[in-house]
This record gives sequence, structure tokens and C-alpha cells, in this order.
Amino acid sequence: MTLLFHDDKLHIAPLANPQNVLDIGTGTGIWAIDFADEYPSAQVTGTDISPIQPPWSPPNCKFELDDASLEWTFADSSFDYVHITQLMGSIEDWPKLYAQAYRCLKPGGWIEHTDFTGNVFTDDNSFPKDNPYETWNKFFNQAGEITGRSFHLADENVLADWLRGVGFPKVHVHNYKIPIGQWPAEKKWKDVGAYSLAGLIAGVEGYAVFLGTEVLGWKIEEVQVLCAKMRTAMMNPKIHAYYPA
Repeated sequence: MTLLFHDDKLHIAPLANPQNVLDIGTGTGIWAIDFADEYPSAQVTGTDISPIQPPWSPPNCKFELDDASLEWTFADSSFDYVHITQLMGSIEDWPKLYAQAYRCLKPGGWIEHTDFTGNVFTDDNSFPKDNPYETWNKFFNQAGEITGRSFHLADENVLADWLRGVGFPKVHVHNYKIPIGQWPAEKKWKDVGAYSLAGLIAGVEGYAVFLGTEVLGWKIEEVQVLCAKMRTAMMNPKIHAYYPA
């Protein structure tokens, strides 16, 4: 069985007693570490192409340098749970990755994939004229077309079909509109927007510099100008922007 897009918890898969867990694209390893703390009887393995994980971790958590887009070396039916998050723009062949996860999951195991999109939207036409969001959307559209790695996993509605195509019999999809900033009226989404804004403000250049300079051929100064304009727009409470997840 399969889940896509989890809420504000470590997982929503109904895990009773997971013993072997795989975190694909673990990044800093924070999710793997938190999961290992929550389930001390589970062995958690986090993989990534970058060795940026901390030198310390719980005794039941380990990290491996690995490229998930290549052939997996894990044994068949070896994991209770495969976790994937925020790999938009990183994978060229998602059905291949899903097929490998299917092979490596035990019968009755779960895969959970959380991702979002590079496109930013508004439902109330609150984007001003000449707003940088239009340029931002085109930026990621063009980068995805050149690299063959989509940045729009959450708004193309293709992941569920790919999962079913490799053999997963039950697919549950949870879609959200993640606000940028504290403009929503409801407290829960106001808080989500605050965290979203903080992450985007801190990470906007991390998303844009490599793609802009190495893929799209922009000058670094052009990328920095776009990032500065994006930070200004994201902090404007009159712009009710969000991205799908």
C-alpha cells in the first residue's frame, strides 16, 4: 500500500512495529534521526548523494552515500517502510525508482512520498503586475525541461499513476496548498505559512543558483537579483501566494 504527501508528522502510514526503514534523499538526515528516536527498535538507513549528515546519530540510524536513481543494491523484501521527501528536480525516471522501492518492500510494507512544486500560485489574483513569481515559475519550468527532471511533481498529478503502474495496489493522495507567509486567516495555516516563509527566505538562493548559472546560463548577479525580488514578494502580506504539495 502507498501514501503520498504527509501532514505535520513524521509519517501518516499506519506503522505498527517497523523494523527496517529506508529514507531516500535523506539530506541532513534530520527525518531519519527523528524517526530512529521515535522507533528505537527499528533500523533506519538514510541515503543521499551528498555526505552532509551529522557525524552523530542514534545507534539504530545509519547513513550511506548512494544515488537513488541508479540500481538499488538492497535485498528484495527487506524494508517495512520507504520514505521519500522533497526530491523534485532530482529524479529523471520516477517509475524506475518506484519499481525498485516496490521490489525492496516487504509484503504489506508502505512507501510514503512527500513533494511539492516549483510553481507558485494565487487564488485571488493578488499577484501585482511585473511580480517575480511569474519569472520564478518560468525559471523552474525551463530548468525541468532542460534537465528532464520535473520540478512540478505536486501539480502534474502523475505520481499516483506511476505508483499503480509498478504494482502498488492502493494509493492514497493528500493534496495541500502550502501558504507563503502568515496571510491565511486560520491559525493552523498561518503557522504553516510562517514556517514555509522562513524556509524559503533562507533557501531561495539554494534552489536557484545552480539551476540559474549551470543549467539556464544566467549570470550569478541575475540570479541574485531574482532571489532578492522573491524575498521581497514573499514577505509582502498582501500577496496571497502558495505552492501545491
